[in-house]
Amino acid sequence: MGQKLKIAGWVSVGVVAGALTTVSLQTVARGAMTPLPLEEIQQLSAVFGLVKTDYVEPVDDKKLITDAISGMVSSLDPHSQYFDKKSFKEFREGTSGRFVGVGIEITQEDGLIKVVSPIEGSPAFRAGLKTNDLITKIDETAVKGLALNDAVKRMRGEPNTKVTLTIFRKDESRTFPVTITREEIKTQSVKGKVVEPGYAWIRLSQFQERTVDDFVRKVEEVYKQEPNLKGMVLDLRNDPGGLLDAAVAISAAFLPENVTVVTTNGQLADSKATYKAAPDYYQRRGGGDPLRRLPAALKSIPLVVLVNEGSASASEIVAGALQDHKRATVMGSQTFGKGSVQTVRPLGPDTGIKLTTARYYTPSGKSIQAKGIVPDVMIDESEEGSPFAALRMREADLEKHLGSGQGEEKKDEAREKAREEARKRLEEEAKKPATDRKIPEFGTDKDFQLVQALNQLKGRPVLVSKTLTERKEEKKEN
Repeated sequence: MGQKLKIAGWVSVGVVAGALTTVSLQTVARGAMTPLPLEEIQQLSAVFGLVKTDYVEPVDDKKLITDAISGMVSSLDPHSQYFDKKSFKEFREGTSGRFVGVGIEITQEDGLIKVVSPIEGSPAFRAGLKTNDLITKIDETAVKGLALNDAVKRMRGEPNTKVTLTIFRKDESRTFPVTITREEIKTQSVKGKVVEPGYAWIRLSQFQERTVDDFVRKVEEVYKQEPNLKGMVLDLRNDPGGLLDAAVAISAAFLPENVTVVTTNGQLADSKATYKAAPDYYQRRGGGDPLRRLPAALKSIPLVVLVNEGSASASEIVAGALQDHKRATVMGSQTFGKGSVQTVRPLGPDTGIKLTTARYYTPSGKSIQAKGIVPDVMIDESEEGSPFAALRMREADLEKHLGSGQGEEKKDEAREKAREEARKRLEEEAKKPATDRKIPEFGTDKDFQLVQALNQLKGRPVLVSKTLTERKEEKKEN
């Protein structure tokens, strides 16, 4: 297991590309000897020739071929992608937790680039960019119709160079430019503290190469400050994912040794795999067990896992494993539903493709894809409820999303009605003073969901949501 780079929920160059990715990096281009459909290949050749001879101006051969490959792969699902030389390098950098850019997580909406969230402490964060901001221009280039990967490239650059983003902020009905100086972004993926005597809060914002080591250090700090912990909250809200081995390790920190954490299944023999809570499945080549320093009490401490619609891929693997093994109570709202595996196949020394090759399943055999993890206890974002939850994108909202593979998808007729109502509420909310609209920071005493998690650990009454319900997988239109 250690020789492969596996990624669950890819955050690359400071953006969440679509709905994030789960990847296994391998060096063998399987399928290269598959028989080719002769008639279709002849058509492709004919189109290539026509473009070369009849197009209004000359077109570079390499560009035509790479664009054809890119279109073929990207048409499959939202997570399959062709990497040219630059994007392949950026992809490999994306899991290290360091990159040069503006520091935002983004997705695509109506042809524009939508801010999922600015990374804490980043240039974008300091410049005041907000969740749900729409980027309409990058410098002088209009974003409408621009591929997400191309938008990423334009926002990246050398340290200390500037990029101007034109922002449309829906809730304020205004468009304005923001000039941001690029810098190396060093994301801190683990936070934690003793929130009150006997109870700790550990937050994972991504699953990166150093996440497990940072997690171990943070747990050690917490136990040094409070040796007699009575309960812990593992906060995975808005965690888009990251490295699979990190997800397996975090799960293993709380689970009995050798139990199943997650399984995968696809066409290829090597896509049928089981990952267990054991060092062989998460330790890096040449390294020891990074969990060996953890206190033994972590295996049995009462645990609550907080999730929401922004919890995707690797964070869903952790939540699903801890839920299935009844090791934790999962609280919050239904997760994103990114449960497909992508494998990166190098096509040469510096190009490759990322291809969906399998689905993820929790230990009990439930598919995560397009469904997500349904919490044991549904909790609203605030005491007033979760009025804007219907506006949030999930895997099932993405065009060409892969189905769960477990039965027919059902159409939720009330979905658009709920979204329209949420839009109206958002407009009303926008009229309030900014101080009244600020969402409390995770981990504070005003964090409603954290307060409910602590109540759960203490055996006190929990304010369960009266409105949140399980969202069924929607039927795809052909």
